[in-house]
Amino acid sequence: MQTFFLTKQNDTVTSTVSKQMNRQTNVLTHYFTNINWDGVIGKIISVAISIILLSVLFFFINWLGKKFISHSFKHTKRGQHLTSNRMNTIYTLSLNIFHYCVLFFYFYGVLSALGIPVGTLIAGAGILSVALGLGAQGFVTDVVTGFFILLEQQFDVGDAVKIGTISGTIHAIGLRTTQIIDYDGTLHFIPNRNITIVSNLSRNDMRALIDVYFEPNEDIPKMSKIIKAVNQQLALKYPEITQGPTLLGTVDNGHGQLALRVVIYTKNGAQNTVQRVFLAAYLEELTKAGCKIANSPLNLTAAN
Repeated sequence: MQTFFLTKQNDTVTSTVSKQMNRQTNVLTHYFTNINWDGVIGKIISVAISIILLSVLFFFINWLGKKFISHSFKHTKRGQHLTSNRMNTIYTLSLNIFHYCVLFFYFYGVLSALGIPVGTLIAGAGILSVALGLGAQGFVTDVVTGFFILLEQQFDVGDAVKIGTISGTIHAIGLRTTQIIDYDGTLHFIPNRNITIVSNLSRNDMRALIDVYFEPNEDIPKMSKIIKAVNQQLALKYPEITQGPTLLGTVDNGHGQLALRVVIYTKNGAQNTVQRVFLAAYLEELTKAGCKIANSPLNLTAAN
């Protein structure tokens, strides 16, 4: 009797579970049966085609706009009154602004095609708008700072600059960031709001200062004559030299260290090369003439 009871109870439980599963299956079947699959598939295909057409349209607009901007700047450069760096700066900034505008309208069109009421979301965002506004303060600061950088012409594309601890050449100026290529090849992205002090090394000529040390008992007029001869020979080979070379004469750098000082002004970027070449020539000619160079360290500096 006990075995019969357990078997009967198990059959009852199994029957109950089976009925529940059948009921749930019937509900799901009824739900999926009542779905208008033709309408759903048609809607998906319609949205997909709309997004594809929008993508093609905006891709064409983006290609055409960039080509138009590029052609306009090439035509302007033929009779330009602005520097090449200035034109490159305006060109990259124009491309940057156009790119952001195309992206904005593209995403707006995609959201609209998906049936998302973008206008209603923007109008009724309330707290979300405030939060986005607070989060976008940095972006707005970047844009405003970038605008004043361009307005004040602090630097252009191609200029050698030092911003904070980063030194290099301006690669691009955007709405939000400024790109600098370091001298070791590293590409730095600096938010415009972080640009507070700019040292532009490309606006003025650079100075190469060379001190050639000698013993106090050396023939100073003889050494001066040799250095002047070297200056006359080498100066013609370097069109980058804008002023000099000028022999300033004998200077005392302290502790009895006497030196003949030469100053040369060059275009930006050429000062180190000119400095090395002239120094090597001075040492070679002075050594050939029997002049003794002091053991004191050679003082080589390059400044504005």
